[in-house]
Amino acid sequence: MNYSFKPSIWKTAATIVVMAICIKLGSWQYYKAEAKLALQKQLEDGLYEAPVTLPETAHDLEQLRYKRVKFYGTYEPRYQMFLDNQVNSAVIGYHVLTPLKLMGSQQYVLVNRGWIKGDLNRQMPHVNTPEGHQEIEGDISIPLTNFFTLESPPPVNDTWQQVWQHLDIERYEKSVPFKIKPYIVRLNAKSTAGGFDRNWSLPSERISTHLGYAFQWFGFALTLLVIYIVLNIKKTDLE
Repeated sequence: MNYSFKPSIWKTAATIVVMAICIKLGSWQYYKAEAKLALQKQLEDGLYEAPVTLPETAHDLEQLRYKRVKFYGTYEPRYQMFLDNQVNSAVIGYHVLTPLKLMGSQQYVLVNRGWIKGDLNRQMPHVNTPEGHQEIEGDISIPLTNFFTLESPPPVNDTWQQVWQHLDIERYEKSVPFKIKPYIVRLNAKSTAGGFDRNWSLPSERISTHLGYAFQWFGFALTLLVIYIVLNIKKTDLE
């Protein structure tokens, strides 16, 4: 008895297409894990640096990510926002972002003061904001720019929308009567400048998840190849 390997063109084409998709998805997840690893290193490097003054310009935002900063200013609670659907220890709540007018400048920067618990009845949260000059120490965070949203356009006629689903710096700047920095500052956990729960997430928290997905997709591709080979090997009788 002998064996032959004669797959059809359609089976071969379908296998190649599906394997290519699996490999592409696996590579995408692996790339995301590597990107998170690089961000974690950037964060850890920033922890060893002394805080600097807030950058005047921001030509390369990625170079500013996680940089420790220290500056002074006054909160403007009139244009405070609550970032919805923020999870802390499996509890849904908000991040409180308050604009702060920089001392000696007409510019503002959004300060993420931390997490507060949400209300089951979806009542508007009430928070206290300290008055007067504040010393702010924290690290720079770069908001996402690519996301889908069904939120309404910027408010008009002095109607301020307090709860936001996404942090869109460009949309926010169109909504307020002042210039805002193109990044936010996450308040240091030890700061006394009106902060809340500041258990900031780490990039490393999802590295193992992305690697797990990557190996799953690569495993699917390998399994498909084995199935393709096995199903197309036929026994042939010798005459």
